[in-house]
Amino acid sequence: MRRAAKGLAAYVAVVAAVAAVGAALPVDHVASRTLTLNRPVDEVWAVLTDFRGQLLWRHELKSVELVAGAARETWLEDTGDDPIPFETTEAVAPSRLVRTIADSTLPFGGRWVYTLAADGGGTRLTITEEGEVYHPIFRFVSHFFLDQAATIEGVMRGLATHFGETPRITP
Repeated sequence: MRRAAKGLAAYVAVVAAVAAVGAALPVDHVASRTLTLNRPVDEVWAVLTDFRGQLLWRHELKSVELVAGAARETWLEDTGDDPIPFETTEAVAPSRLVRTIADSTLPFGGRWVYTLAADGGGTRLTITEEGEVYHPIFRFVSHFFLDQAATIEGVMRGLATHFGETPRITP
């Protein structure tokens, strides 16, 4: 009995320490990567702005569903967990696209900013995640154990492969 109580106390102490460190970390983070493609900007823009067409090249997506009646272009992305609603909050063709998580009840939030620029005959695409992690324990895990640019890199690898190219990703 005493051993169980000590074990429980140690567990509570570890969780409390993780929560305390997580609470001290900033809620927001920024992660950014750049991909160079041998495709014209207009062609890359067309693929990025076709959110339904992302099923063809974003292999982590199980489904994409338009949200009817929304004020802005809004859709649900399902990667096998709970679907996440996104909305296009800014689109300046063909150079800037902003997509924002459209659910304030999630333990995280933020937006992705896509910046496209001509690079010779190709395109330089920079994706910047301006993320927020609200729960202190999730924030601790995100900060110390997850690569905050991993999803960006996965999207970039899928996009490059879609165009038949080897991904050239830089921080």
